[in-house]
Amino acid sequence: MIRAKISLAAILICLFAGAQQPQAKHDPSFQHIAGELGFLSSDAMHGRGSGTPDELLAATYIASELMQAGIAPAGDNGGYIQDVSGTFPFRTGPKAWHTRNVIGVLRGHDPKLRDEVVLLTAHLDHLGIGKPVNGDEIYNGADDDASGCVAVLQLARTLAAGKPPKRTVVFTFFGSEETGGQGNQYFLEHPPVPLKSIVANLEFEMIGRPDPMVKADELWLTGFERSNLGPELAKHGAKVVADPHPEQHFFQRSDNFALAKQGIVAQTVSSFGLHKDYHQPSDDLAHIDFHHMESAIQSLVGPVQWLANSDFKPEWVAGKKP
Repeated sequence: MIRAKISLAAILICLFAGAQQPQAKHDPSFQHIAGELGFLSSDAMHGRGSGTPDELLAATYIASELMQAGIAPAGDNGGYIQDVSGTFPFRTGPKAWHTRNVIGVLRGHDPKLRDEVVLLTAHLDHLGIGKPVNGDEIYNGADDDASGCVAVLQLARTLAAGKPPKRTVVFTFFGSEETGGQGNQYFLEHPPVPLKSIVANLEFEMIGRPDPMVKADELWLTGFERSNLGPELAKHGAKVVADPHPEQHFFQRSDNFALAKQGIVAQTVSSFGLHKDYHQPSDDLAHIDFHHMESAIQSLVGPVQWLANSDFKPEWVAGKKP
């Protein structure tokens, strides 16, 4: 079954992504970014609505990209997809829900560090079909959060192409973040690795445009002041600074927060500048700054490689643990 689904995803990207992506440079990383983002945020995906067949197609496509990158599966039954089904809390009360996570793993090789895990995550869903705005009813979610998914895929591809890291790296794409985090809830109840083995989680959320509140080449980390992870990544070359929008409480508004409440040092990398296209049909490919996005991803390659090969264990600042 998974092979058939991957073939369908491959066919669809040929049909739909190429027509919408920007004129590609010859740089392979740019072409991967443009192609992946072009597919995930295309009108053909109908906005990847939480718990919909379109979300499943996005999950299947991401699984195929992990496979091509050489990342091993860590989902159900030897595959990449973790089937998420059950009754979950919603704002209106308990509700039966069905979504999917995608999970891949790059095993560490160091005898002392391979049981420690660096978790890189993003959410694969968006709002789907909604109220039309200027005649457009597809909420494409190019920045939110196709951009984060592409970042995690690029990091997976880069890490898999190099020398195996000392620590194990798990790549997870959560389903149904937009409806309250049903994907991350199930992940925590059915983790592919012991939760106590996860030394750090970096969630990637909305990096498709620069934030005018920070320097053009900078990203920000939610809850920067809560742990020593951000400062340590910055020491190793990451262009990450404190969240310039503390009043928005972004630390509590992505998948990382569910993990943080379990004690894991889990924070989100972003450059969301509160643009007016947030949760609108206009969050589409035409508004992505590909130069910024490519630079943002590349700026974190070295620091993430360092984290995956280091014995450094992030810690919460006293009194700042959720």
